[in-house]
Amino acid sequence: MAFRIRSLRTLSASIAGAGILASAAVVGIGGAAHADTAMAPNEAQSLAASIVPADQLASFDQIISHESGWSVTATNASSGAYGLGQALPGSKMASAGADWQTNPATQIKWALNYMDSTYGSPNAAWSFWQAHNWY
Repeated sequence: MAFRIRSLRTLSASIAGAGILASAAVVGIGGAAHADTAMAPNEAQSLAASIVPADQLASFDQIISHESGWSVTATNASSGAYGLGQALPGSKMASAGADWQTNPATQIKWALNYMDSTYGSPNAAWSFWQAHNWY
């Protein structure tokens, strides 16, 4: 069963209506999670919905959309910032997992931790981003 999610606002309704878990997109046979470097942006957004608190998800989505367009391998040509949350240097994300270069779950966990520890929450990080066009 495949779904096309146009925004995170519709994600919860789609998931609830289908009776599936958001994390299903990255769970393989036997329930083992795996990295997928070819993961589409909407799949990474679905994964984020299973990791980021619901009341913070819209802000998290805004930041990641602006920073990387939900591309796990997004690289800023001038600064070298890397990944979904544009970590600088990208290797900072190794604190969330050795697979930081390719695993969207690792990058989402790192970005969420960064937003929480630096700004207090994704909502606060988004407020900062709106005022400064960076976070």
